[in-house]
Amino acid sequence: MVPTGAYGTWPSPIDARLAAAHDGRPEFVGVVGDEVWWTEPRPAEGGRRALVRRRPDGSEEPVLPAPWNVRSRVVEYGGQSWAGAVGEEGGGPLVVFSHFPDQRLYAYEPDGDGEPAPLTPVSGVGGGMRWVDPVIRLDRGEVWCVLEEFTGEGPGDVRRVVAAVPLDGSAAEDRAAVRELTGDRHRFVTGPRLSPDGRRAAWLAWDHPRMPWDGTTVMTGDVTDGGPFTGVRAVAGGPEESVCQVDWAPDGSLLFVSDAGGWWELRRMRPGAEAAALCTGRAEEFGGPLWKIGMKWFQPLDDGTIAVIHGRGATSLGILDPETGEVVDAPGPWTEWAPTLTGHGSRVIGVAASPRSGYEVVELDTSTGRTRVVGSAHDDPVDPAYYPEPQIRTFTGPDNREIHAHIYPPHNPDRIAPDDELPPYVVWAHGGPTGNAPLVLDLAIAYFTSRGIGVAEVNYGGSTGYGRSYRERLREQWGVVDVEDCAAVAEALAAEGTADPARLAIRGGSAGGWTAAASLALTDVYACGTLLYPVLDLTGWAEETHDFESRYLESLIGPPEDVPGRYRERAPLAQVERITSPFLLLQGLDDVICPPAQCERFLAAMAGRGIPHAYIAFEGEGHGFRRADTVVRALESELALYVQVFGIARLDVPLLELRK
Repeated sequence: MVPTGAYGTWPSPIDARLAAAHDGRPEFVGVVGDEVWWTEPRPAEGGRRALVRRRPDGSEEPVLPAPWNVRSRVVEYGGQSWAGAVGEEGGGPLVVFSHFPDQRLYAYEPDGDGEPAPLTPVSGVGGGMRWVDPVIRLDRGEVWCVLEEFTGEGPGDVRRVVAAVPLDGSAAEDRAAVRELTGDRHRFVTGPRLSPDGRRAAWLAWDHPRMPWDGTTVMTGDVTDGGPFTGVRAVAGGPEESVCQVDWAPDGSLLFVSDAGGWWELRRMRPGAEAAALCTGRAEEFGGPLWKIGMKWFQPLDDGTIAVIHGRGATSLGILDPETGEVVDAPGPWTEWAPTLTGHGSRVIGVAASPRSGYEVVELDTSTGRTRVVGSAHDDPVDPAYYPEPQIRTFTGPDNREIHAHIYPPHNPDRIAPDDELPPYVVWAHGGPTGNAPLVLDLAIAYFTSRGIGVAEVNYGGSTGYGRSYRERLREQWGVVDVEDCAAVAEALAAEGTADPARLAIRGGSAGGWTAAASLALTDVYACGTLLYPVLDLTGWAEETHDFESRYLESLIGPPEDVPGRYRERAPLAQVERITSPFLLLQGLDDVICPPAQCERFLAAMAGRGIPHAYIAFEGEGHGFRRADTVVRALESELALYVQVFGIARLDVPLLELRK
């Protein structure tokens, strides 16, 4: 007989160290010769990102040993950080990558005897020089990519251009040897995509105050022998149209994903013709928010078809026939495909996950229609019986608006709950806020649900995956709609008898940390909250954060010169007198996106108010925790908060010192 145990007291084999070991996911897949390569996290190795190769015999091995860290800092969130090519005359592979500590580009032949050799110089000005979204041009002896170059000490003293870096290392000590292919007319650019004949390039550009999901422009230019692109012009997109990816079809037509019709959809522009949607009448997304340079939602294939990631809420991988508009989805259990795709002949490779499996590298053979896992394969670290069973639900919020959420009830095969008890629940507010909570296995969620604490992930108004109108519900309403939607879900769960109304908590990181903090101040729904590297002070944040998001608040809150009072009124820093619930604040000391100064001002304002709270700062961590020991302490401290506030009787949790 399965014993009875109060919610929150259940024993679980999913400890914090296990959850930390499975934190993060593979990214940026590519094909080099006959091999599939990708980057993946190494929490136990200081949080570095390793570049991994899958050899034809199926074995996996790192391309670079520790401490090489293949990760870019362009726009701080980085992006496509490597490119590979097969050497000429049957030589071994060549990889060009961005090394995180110094942000230089390096070239390396992994099958040779040498060490990685720097290709770019070091700059001592501000954030230096950074590189992302590389394309190797062996025919020209160059790598083409985005250069982010700081011109001063401030976060906004920066320019970005498409540049060509010599592969011979001549620019390693000579900035003048870097050839700029575009001017710096636009504040932000993506890397170039070359037409099949190599004569034209296409890329995306946008400018402050827009974010890339607000409005971007498709640029094209003619490739010259030794100078910058010529004939540069805008061919699609605009201030109110978000294009998140551009590429070329094998026949030379231009392909791009635009939300001009209210959903991100794939369009084709043939020479001399207007752009036309390739798959109409489907209320779903074929793209997403461009948080990282080089994200890919589609991949042109040699036979003229196009691999596409698409869906409403959850996503699938499909093959689109551009002539008929028909999409045939790949078989398999996956409910979420990350925005990274590559193709090789009849093969399409991506990264996908499901509620029963973490992210893994998956290959679709379009000639047979079969899928298989080819890398970073999910391997159940515990009995899957301990995984939560998600419920996809739609709630009703203020003004009868729909709110999408994933509900993870407490679940443990070794315990049943008393009949007279309702479980505690934690509402998770995702970051961004222009982002979403994917429907995938997350051991951090299982860490709580297997102990008897439910989790509700809310895709509040402003989330992606449900069309532009849903995304724009948050326009000038950040701190209102997100807070209301999270509260509506929490209150609905309590009203229907799913959750204990006296034991509700909220947690979030980054923009989700803002929502969590604002929720503690503006509602009386939650007994406590966990704030991870949050935004807390709007005016200060706009001045302190990095360039990419420095004008983000103009769409989320409004132009500061027009609504200065709104900046003061909505910030949790200005609402500290209304916070009466305990909270845990977790912060990386190297965070340049949400700097620790935000936390320091917030804690100073809370001082002497008698509200129990804890503040834990982590050296060497930036925006988002990557090191295993950090993730372990963060999870255990969060559980300790709920144990103490909810009155849960368990002794295997380190005591969290709550100060007043």
